[in-house]
Amino acid sequence: MRQVAEAEKVEPEFICREAAAGRMVIPANINHLKGKLRPIGIGRSITTKINANLGASPLASDETGELKKLNVALKYGADTVMDLSTGGDVDHCRCTLIENSPAPLGTVPLYEMIINKPIEELTYDDILDTCRKQARQGVDFFTIHAGVLKKHLPKIEKRLAGIVSRGGSLLACWMTYHNRENPFFEIFDELCGIMREYDVSFSLGDGLRPGCLADATDEAQIAELHTLAELTQRAWEKGCQVIVEGPGHIPFDQIERNMKMQTELCRGAPFYVLGPLVTDVAPGYDHITSAIGATAAAYYGAAFLCYVTPREHLGLPDEEDVRQGVMATRIAAHAADVALGLGEARKWDDQLSAARARLDWTSHLELAMDPETARRMHQEKRLPDTDHCTMCGKEWCSVRISKKLRESGFGR
Repeated sequence: MRQVAEAEKVEPEFICREAAAGRMVIPANINHLKGKLRPIGIGRSITTKINANLGASPLASDETGELKKLNVALKYGADTVMDLSTGGDVDHCRCTLIENSPAPLGTVPLYEMIINKPIEELTYDDILDTCRKQARQGVDFFTIHAGVLKKHLPKIEKRLAGIVSRGGSLLACWMTYHNRENPFFEIFDELCGIMREYDVSFSLGDGLRPGCLADATDEAQIAELHTLAELTQRAWEKGCQVIVEGPGHIPFDQIERNMKMQTELCRGAPFYVLGPLVTDVAPGYDHITSAIGATAAAYYGAAFLCYVTPREHLGLPDEEDVRQGVMATRIAAHAADVALGLGEARKWDDQLSAARARLDWTSHLELAMDPETARRMHQEKRLPDTDHCTMCGKEWCSVRISKKLRESGFGR
C-alpha cells in the first residue's frame, strides 16, 4: 500500500481505505512479491491502468517470442500483462513470464485445464488443482468465468455474433453437454479459499460480453452482470480482491450507461474493459477503434483498460502490434486521467507544451509518451536550423513567430 501510495502521490491511508472498501485492487500474489513484482493499484480514484495480453497459440509463437513481447509491453508502459497461452509448454512459459515480469501477471486458468482434453471432460478437481498450481507459481489475478449461468444461454439465441469469449463459449458447451450449472459458479467458495491463501485477485470474466455493436447492452450481457455483482459480494465476504470485467463492443452512445450500471451494481469494484470498440468495420485498425471507446469508458467509470492491437480479430499479435496496442491504450488512459484531474496527468501535458512553445526540442522529445518514436520522426526530417520543423518551415512557423512576439512583449 505504501508503494502504491508513493506511485500515485497520495497518502497510504487513502489507499488503505479504498482497498478495504473494495474500490481498489492491488494484484500481488505473495509468491510473486518474493521476486521482482512492483505492486500497482487499480481503482477509479487513482490513475487509469492498462493491460497487455500475451500468450502463445497452438499455431504461433513460443516462450521466446512471448518473452520478447513482454519486454515490449513493459517498455511502452503496460501496467499489467496477461498470459493467455493455449499452446506449447504453457507451464514453463507462464513461470518464465512471472519470473521476468515486475508487472502483475494474470491468466485464464481454464485454458490450461483443457489443453489436449475436450471441454466436456473438465472436472471440479481439474479446476481447483489448476488454480491452486497457478497460484503457487505466483499468478497475481485470475480471469474466472463464473458469471455465465445455464439460465443465461437461451438469451444468446437472439444475438448476431453469439458468444465471443473463449471462456464463455467453452463453459456454455460444458453446461449444455452435462445439463448442469457452470462448475466455476458451483465451487466459487472453494476458489475464494485458494485466492485468499495466495492473495490472487479475481478478475470476474464477462463470458457473455458483446462481440459486435448489434449485441451490446442486450439481455444476456445484463443478466450476467447481475450475477457478477452477486459474486463480487461473495468474494468480498471471503476476504478476496475483485475486479469485474466488462464489454468489448459498444456503440459510443451506450458507453456511459454501461460504465455507470456496473459501478452501481458492483458497488464500485474496479471495472476492467476490453476497449470498448465503438465500431465493427475497422479490422487492422482496432487499436484506434478501441482507444476511442477506452477514453470514454475510463472517464465514465472504468479503472482498467485492456489493450486491443491492430491485429485484433485477425491473428496473434507480434511485437509491433503489442507496441501499437499499448501506446494507443496509454493515450486513451492518459486522456481520461487529464479529464478527471487524476494524479499529475495534466502537469505532464503542460510541461511538454511549455517546451514546445520554447522550441526546446530536447525537452519536447524527452517528455513525449514515446520519446523513441518522437525523436526518430523529428530527426528523419531535421534541418540544420532547429528553431522550426519541416511542417511549416522557418518563415511560416507559428510557434517561432509567437516566441518572437512574446520576447518583444506582443507589441507593447
